[in-house]
This record gives sequence, C-alpha cells and structure tokens, in this order.
Amino acid sequence: MKLTSCFLPEGRLLRTLENQAACATADALAHAQSEGTVVEGMALLCDENHDLLVRVGPFTGRIPREETALGISDGSTRDIAILSRVGKPVCFCITALEGHSGRITPLLSRRRAQEQALKSILSWPSGQVIPATVTHLEPFGAFVDVGCGVPSMIGVERLSVSRISHPRDRFRVGQEIYAAVLETDRTAGRVILTHRELLGTWLENAALFRPGMTVPGWARGVKDYGTFVELTPNLSGLAECREGVRDGDRVSVYIKSILPDRMKLKLLIIDALPPEEGPEPPIYFITNGNLARWRYAPEGCLKSGGETIFHS
Repeated sequence: MKLTSCFLPEGRLLRTLENQAACATADALAHAQSEGTVVEGMALLCDENHDLLVRVGPFTGRIPREETALGISDGSTRDIAILSRVGKPVCFCITALEGHSGRITPLLSRRRAQEQALKSILSWPSGQVIPATVTHLEPFGAFVDVGCGVPSMIGVERLSVSRISHPRDRFRVGQEIYAAVLETDRTAGRVILTHRELLGTWLENAALFRPGMTVPGWARGVKDYGTFVELTPNLSGLAECREGVRDGDRVSVYIKSILPDRMKLKLLIIDALPPEEGPEPPIYFITNGNLARWRYAPEGCLKSGGETIFHS
C-alpha cells in the first residue's frame, strides 16, 4: 500500500514496512519529500520554542511550532495540542533535509499532512465506514482522530443504542474503533460521525443469546419498576428490581424470554459481579463499506426503534 493512498489515524503507519522504508536512509527521505509522502515518527520532546523533535528512522527531525498542527499559526488551535503529542506517534510531510549525509536533520510539517488528510476527509460520502482512534473523552461525546490527527467527535447519544452516562462507559483513550460518516461540513472543515449503526440491529444482537442463558451485563437505568440491563451496547432488557444494584454495576442476569415482535428481553438479576478495568471492546457487525440506511427494530415490530438515513 502506498502511504499516500489513505490518511489513517496517527500511530497506524508507524511500524509498517512502508513507513520504515521511507525513513531508513537519506535517499529514502529525499524520495518521500519529492513525492509528498505522509510518514510517521515518534515525538521525542517539545523544546522551549514549542518545536517538536521527532525520531525519523535513524534521524532526529524537527517540526517548527507553526507546522505542528492545523490552526496553530492563527491561534485557533491551542499549544496544548503540541505538548500532548510528546511520547506519541506523529505524522508529517518532509519539507527539507538540513545538513550533510550522516548528519541530516529532516525538517517536517505535520500541518501539511493534516491539510492533505482534511481535503480527503471532506470528500467522504455520507455512510462511509472509517477507522478512527479515540483521543479524549468528554461528558457530551468522544473525540477521535480520523486521519493524521484531524479531529472529529461522536456525540454520546450516537455511541450506542443503550444509553450511557459518560463515553468512558464505552471507550478508553487510545482505543482503535470504527465510525460512520453522518455528514461533512466543508465550510467549517469538519466531519460529523456516528457509531451505533456499526454495532448491529436488535435482531443481530439478540441472536447472540437464548432464553435460559445466564450472562454478564451492566445496569444502565435503575427505575422503580425495574432495572434496565445492557447485554451488548445495542441490546438491553428489563429485569426485576434487586436491592443494592446501582447504575453502572456489573451483574449476572438470567434470560427469561426474548420477544422480537415487541423488541423486549425479560431478565432476572442473579448476582453482582466485580467491576472490570475499562469497557470491553465493542463487537462490530460492520467494519467497511458504505451505509445507505440503518434500522434498529425488526420489520413489523410494534416499536419503531432508531433509524438513520445516510444522505448521498
């Protein structure tokens, strides 16, 4: 795969054979410079001028402050975006090779790589399934890298069908995930993403279980009339109240019945389970291609469920 054929989240190229070859020698760096190839290295430190020093194969390259990210030069991106890259992979284009053979210092531009990536990203059609990497979590959503450090966000309501109180119930920072393009805004230069559609419909998730099974789940809503228990991010059922169970608790549940025509699971909480460190990786039913329409509920179901129309 030619490195410029796609723009992946930072860290995905670092250890590929193509990337290692592009950084191996001065001649390889010169070729990457002439081709405008996007390559990756590891950010070693940020100096007092907020330039990034980067390991590029056997060389140490430098990204001047104004070239470290889109928006740094005009102030729309804060310097914390530079500082937070230390110790992490960064993408860049090579703009110059300073010095002589054996003592070369590559001059790099992450901003230029991000400009190329953003141009490609804004051409993505609605419904396109893409890889992404979680960069940080806020109560209202998960921020992700969709290519070369270009950021996007998935709103908390679009992470899954099952409701959660915070994106940390679903993701951890650094996690590699998939998402789907909901729409692009070329004027604002941003892409809006969704995630829940890739986690399957009600029937696809319910097919993983059978009445009579006892399985682990998570309490996602404790009400007077019962407790909603999540079996998968896109599948929940109602259990009878059990004293001491709180939102977010991990529990084991007995599946009493599965009712597709009503999109219901009847559950019985058996016991409390010890908490796990971080959320489990999601099970994806879709990891590539382009979506046109997604409907959560089974055909003919008395309940409507969620539906997404991806506009071309």
